[in-house]
Amino acid sequence: MSRSRKLDGTELPSGAPPPPIGRVKAGLTLGSVLLGYLIVPMAMSGTSVALPRIAADLGGSGGALQWVVTGYFLAASCLMLVAGSLGDLFGRRRIFRVGAALYALSTFGAALAPHVLVLDAARTLSGVGAAGVMAGGGAILASTFQDAARIRAFAMVGTTVGVGLAFGPTFAGGLVSTVGWREMFAAFAAAGVLLVAGTLFMSESAAEQRSRFDLAGSLTFMLGIIGLMYGTNLVASSGWASPKALGCVGAGLLMFVLFVVVERRVHTPVLDLDLLRGGPFTGWLLAALTTAVGTVGVLVYLPTYLQGAGGYSAGDAGSMMLAMTLPVLLVPPLAGKLVNQGTPPRLLIILAIGLIAGGNAWLTVLAPGSGVANLVGPLVLIGVGNGLAAALIDAQAMEHVAPDRVGMASGLLNTMRGGANALVLAIFGALLITLMESSVGGREVAGRIAAGDLGEGRTEFLTTKYTEAWHVVLWAVAALCAVSALVVHRLIGPRPAHREDPAPAPQLAGTAANEKE
Repeated sequence: MSRSRKLDGTELPSGAPPPPIGRVKAGLTLGSVLLGYLIVPMAMSGTSVALPRIAADLGGSGGALQWVVTGYFLAASCLMLVAGSLGDLFGRRRIFRVGAALYALSTFGAALAPHVLVLDAARTLSGVGAAGVMAGGGAILASTFQDAARIRAFAMVGTTVGVGLAFGPTFAGGLVSTVGWREMFAAFAAAGVLLVAGTLFMSESAAEQRSRFDLAGSLTFMLGIIGLMYGTNLVASSGWASPKALGCVGAGLLMFVLFVVVERRVHTPVLDLDLLRGGPFTGWLLAALTTAVGTVGVLVYLPTYLQGAGGYSAGDAGSMMLAMTLPVLLVPPLAGKLVNQGTPPRLLIILAIGLIAGGNAWLTVLAPGSGVANLVGPLVLIGVGNGLAAALIDAQAMEHVAPDRVGMASGLLNTMRGGANALVLAIFGALLITLMESSVGGREVAGRIAAGDLGEGRTEFLTTKYTEAWHVVLWAVAALCAVSALVVHRLIGPRPAHREDPAPAPQLAGTAANEKE
């Protein structure tokens, strides 16, 4: 019989039934992790609503204010892989707990910040803590739940992340308008305290063999992400040929080359490159990237178009986007149920990407006079595809990762998803601007149009060019998703009859592999 090993060296049969409190403990673990997956995306998408109030109270330049959002996002994206690998080495619950504590303390510090630079520092530390929560949470679920229960748990994760991202601005905006931005951060800090308390119910797990931390690999990886993200964001304002933008992107790519060299030489890399050498895990990772490509640009930029070119109010534009966001809340549980009833996950993920591709292609009906009847169909398609993908990707990817690497895999999935979101936002906006600049009078004018400011005098002409640019970008996104679907189908392949570890496991494991009570 296959056996699992606790951190204290005690062996347990892998198929041993959980103790009497196992299901209660597992349920509390799931609830705590889901809370983390709710508040971290919510704080990511919602904080921008508070920037005008923060500017009125603390002052500061546009760059310093924007760092309130950017610092949090960049720190979280850079460190999720590192946090996941640290969890494998030193304990996933420990990393989750440290991340939650840092998140709570730094967010409380943001609520008390006397100066915008102090607020920036506090928000960046919050991003560091968020990385531990996101990477540690996924690894905890992967080591706590098995088989059908794991699929259901990650389906709940997909729903929870969707809720956090979609309703973060609404929640944060309500708090800011009623009690203030400091109280908004205090509310997030209180949720962080609940996360710390939730770790009391979690079991500890880690890799059986503890080794040295890969400092060189971690540094080159983080510098690579920083260079690539910063350079790509410069493209929107400076153009594709900007020396500064190209220099940052080039430096980032060089860091990634050095990262690969380092990882091939160290005994215990922060990222096992074997995960990326083709096969099912690579296929699911590509599916995550494709989902970001097909959804994020529409989710963020379409409300701006509807207000600037369509004459919608902010409230009406937000209501229109419910056609895309509501399926992300409703579809994941259905997807998990279908998989547990025997529907091949490969079929569902190809369907999901196909729906996203089709929705983007259909959305080319977009025009200044587009109403609900014209747009609800394509938006629902994209939303359903996104919901299917959110339910499937993490759970299925973890099926192809050794238990000692679930933290690394969780960190990589979250890093790639967060990084892809940031890059897609930058590239989507830059493409809109580039496609318009030669016909509307320059990049500065095109930038204002992409931000929804069509000015006066040439409104009809500018609206036409704005719409034409949208159509080109949507067709490009649809084509990329269609090609990616073929590659994902090839990489995932037929689901094997048996996993690498054929030992039986209960659907709901009350104690994780490598558990420490």
